[in-house]
Amino acid sequence: MRSSSLQHLDSLLVGYAVASEINNSAEHFDFWNGGPFSEWLWRRMGMVYPSNLGWAVEIERAAESAGTPAMEMFFFLLDEFRAERDRPQR
Repeated sequence: MRSSSLQHLDSLLVGYAVASEINNSAEHFDFWNGGPFSEWLWRRMGMVYPSNLGWAVEIERAAESAGTPAMEMFFFLLDEFRAERDRPQR
C-alpha cells in the first residue's frame, strides 16, 4: 500500500493544471511552485528565501518536525491560506 505523500498530491495537482491549460480552461491554479500558495507558505513559515524544493516538501519537513501527519498539516494550512485570501481587504 502506498503511503500518503504531499509530493504525490503535488504531482496530481500539477497534472490536473496542465491538462486544464491544454483544454483551454480558465480555472485559476494556486499550487505552482512560486505561485500564490507557496509564496504565502514561505511567509507563514518565516522563510527568508523561497524553497526550490516546493511547498509539498517543506510541509512534509515541518510536519515531521511537529510530529503531525503531513496531509493533516497541509489541509490546516490550506484552510488558513483560503481564509486569508478570501478575507475582505480594508
